[in-house]
Amino acid sequence: MQVIPVLDLLDGHVVRAVRGERTAYLPIRSSLAATSEPLHIARALLAASGARTLYIADLGAILQQGAHVQTLATLRAALPDIDIWLDAGYADYASMLALFDRIDASSRPAPRDLATLVPVFGTESLQDINAVRAAETAGFSPILSLDHRAGQLLRAAAHSASSERTPAWWPRRVIAMTLDQVGSYDGPDLATFERIRANAPAHTEVIGAGGIRHREDMEAAARTGATAWLVASALHDRRIGMPLAAST
Repeated sequence: MQVIPVLDLLDGHVVRAVRGERTAYLPIRSSLAATSEPLHIARALLAASGARTLYIADLGAILQQGAHVQTLATLRAALPDIDIWLDAGYADYASMLALFDRIDASSRPAPRDLATLVPVFGTESLQDINAVRAAETAGFSPILSLDHRAGQLLRAAAHSASSERTPAWWPRRVIAMTLDQVGSYDGPDLATFERIRANAPAHTEVIGAGGIRHREDMEAAARTGATAWLVASALHDRRIGMPLAAST
């Protein structure tokens, strides 16, 4: 099973995410690097995990405090061989495209020489479910994050109430996100993951997120059929690392 490292951006720093309580997040203190500077942390996470994909949550954008446009442009330029999955609280396709255009405009060299940006649409922010299909049609290969807290699906719009129960509109990749478990060291929410995977169409890849503490958790997650899991704290604290990533 693939480990996908997570970078949470807030106020220009990488922060440590704990249980989705974003206003309380503090700059990261990591055993991987003596800084909270995004590029240093990104490189350290990628080296520790052996991953070729980096998940970025732009919490400034999600909290409507301003996207980290220049930071994201810098990461794209410095990590050209990495796929960047970007959750920036998109309400619809237009807001996603506007942010991607701003990042492209701030990027040097030309966008074709930069890391690939993949939009992650989170149900807690998404107001127009047609955005996912529009992004697919435009060739962005979007990912849908089914965001949960306290066992309930978070949704920004009433018409997304059936998002989990009617998966026909899901894209090829879906994330089972349980915010309560993020940075908690309570273990992964395998029950939610298994429920989502059971409902998923045959063509859909379901990716887990949150709660990983150690190798045993990764092995348990792999047994549920997960092909990948989003991980941050366990990497920063060196509870898992390259040998696990290479063997799963």
